Amino acid sequence: MNNGFATVVGFTVKNKFRGKAFLITTIIIAIILTIGINLPYIISQFSGEGKATSIGYSNSQADKVKSQLFTQSRIVGLLDQYYKAQDKPEIKLVPIADSGTADGNEQALKKAIADGVIKGYIEFAANDTGGFPQVVYKSEALMDVSTSQSLQTALQSVKMQGVLEGAGLTKEQKELLLAPVTLDTVQISTNEGAGSIGKGKTEAEQGMDMALVYVILFMLFMAIMISGQMIASEITAEKSSRVMEILITSVSPLKAMFGKITGMFLVVLTQMAVYVLVIVINMTLPHNVSTLSKFNIKLSNIDPVLLCYAILFFLTGYFLFSTMFAAVGSIVSRTEDLGQAVLPITMLSLAGFYICMFGGLSNPNSMLIKVSSFIPFFSPYAMVVRLGLSDPPLWQVWLSIAILLVTIAGAGWLSAKIYRTGVLMYGKKPSFKELRKAMKAYKI
Repeated sequence: MNNGFATVVGFTVKNKFRGKAFLITTIIIAIILTIGINLPYIISQFSGEGKATSIGYSNSQADKVKSQLFTQSRIVGLLDQYYKAQDKPEIKLVPIADSGTADGNEQALKKAIADGVIKGYIEFAANDTGGFPQVVYKSEALMDVSTSQSLQTALQSVKMQGVLEGAGLTKEQKELLLAPVTLDTVQISTNEGAGSIGKGKTEAEQGMDMALVYVILFMLFMAIMISGQMIASEITAEKSSRVMEILITSVSPLKAMFGKITGMFLVVLTQMAVYVLVIVINMTLPHNVSTLSKFNIKLSNIDPVLLCYAILFFLTGYFLFSTMFAAVGSIVSRTEDLGQAVLPITMLSLAGFYICMFGGLSNPNSMLIKVSSFIPFFSPYAMVVRLGLSDPPLWQVWLSIAILLVTIAGAGWLSAKIYRTGVLMYGKKPSFKELRKAMKAYKI
């Protein structure tokens, strides 16, 4: 009897690991993650992304541009300098020989597109106001957004450079005018007297906090959804096969229920560890490392205090919802009715997740998030958001944890009574009156 809890945990873990469905599902999701992470690189290999797009222009001697500061040849020259200065030029300008007439030049440019020499071409026309000339980009693509945006940015830079040179500014003045303004953001704490985890975080540290909040929210939601359904379905299946009658007479209901919950937690934790390992391996591939370096992602910037709180809320949130799933699964006799029975619990978890994802991440100090951080069904999500993206006083954090622990104790006690009585009630789903009468007869 003393080893009943460990026996239930071991049986649950072994039973799941030996199941083909679990292994196949884990492998399929790992493959999907691998493809998803490397999809941009795969697409770039087949689409030619990363290579300079060839854009043509007519190398005509008859300049249509009438501007004191700009001529067609000058604009083309500055554009060519702009793109050659890039580490990986987005666009390559290709001159097309002048045929002597406007119609002939148009046909020559179209023929260059048809022959695959260029992807499109630009034409210049005079601006009636005498300002920067009108530029038109023509291509066969219906929505060539990336090329047109790149050209627009380059032309804006060319215009700025031409105007500055025409103004007669010195080199030092132009460099001073064009130098970017840097703005650093630092998180400060105003609750230091009342206890706080805010320490004046830099922009990089704030970015890692945001990433950690995202990961914890998704992992908690996935853990609740996956393990909750598995716990409820396992209990219902054991009940319908009459295995539960033997189990419940050998192990106390508390040990049986929490053994099942703990076993499923270990299974889900292993599954998520596999997914995290797959993500880490793919992220360390050479073509993904350069992408990560652009975002300045460093694991050393993770706040260890935030990580500890996130793990604590992850565990408490998991066990709260798991006890509820176990209780519901014990009163259902057929697996066909399980989906409808667990729907209210699923909606509770979904509500907490959506409140934080679509309201908390953009405004972690809103009244909705503050109130939700003290509601035990939402606090595992909401308080993690507040800890990662704002600076709540420590007394609020520990009050939320205390409320959550009391709720888990109450839910565990109630779920154990429902579990004990529900697993031995077969046939139709018991009514609340029948369930309450049976629970009164049983003492934990």
